[in-house]
Amino acid sequence: MKLIQMTPALYEYVAQHQTHLHPILPELVLETRRRPDAGMQISPEQGVFMHTLARVMGARRILEVGCFTGYSSICLGLALPDDGELISCDVNPETAEVARRYQDLAGLGKKAKIVLGAASLTLDELFKSQGPESFDLAFIDADKENYETYYEKCLKLLRTNGVILVDNVLWSGSVVDASDQSPSTRAIRAFNAKVRTDQRVDLNLLPLSDGILMLRKR
Repeated sequence: MKLIQMTPALYEYVAQHQTHLHPILPELVLETRRRPDAGMQISPEQGVFMHTLARVMGARRILEVGCFTGYSSICLGLALPDDGELISCDVNPETAEVARRYQDLAGLGKKAKIVLGAASLTLDELFKSQGPESFDLAFIDADKENYETYYEKCLKLLRTNGVILVDNVLWSGSVVDASDQSPSTRAIRAFNAKVRTDQRVDLNLLPLSDGILMLRKR
């Protein structure tokens, strides 16, 4: 087994070998860094990976659970065709306003929509209005205690061969730290264990950023 220690110098090398998706993204990173909760923003290499995956899939409709300041939604939205649609669920009006502003600056005003409110309820409403298998790709990055709920609801909304991406599944390494019994850590462990044996999907846990689960709906 070959493992590489990610040093600051090596990470900088990785960062230099990524596609630059849009000039507005570095500005969003700088604005978000001034926030006390800046650690919630996905990494640039994760954004490029998600963008590339959406393009390879030919995704036309994308669902996002947890928008924060909008970095992930912009990366995903830029992969959509002109008639594509991205629907993001979030509960924080303040960060959603930041996300909307940067989505507009990235030219996604007509493609991207943020729905404020409990994501579980929003997903239920989407199932009623859009029907099953109406999305190509889903990204889950919200409160960890509800990951299983979001996963089940997104799976119903996802088409066959569609993909669900789930963020933070390594939780800074805490998933293998038996001394960490916090609610979020326990929820992530339980979720990872559940999907590991879920016969409805094929899965791959990628050691990218804080860990991303990629699940293909069979």
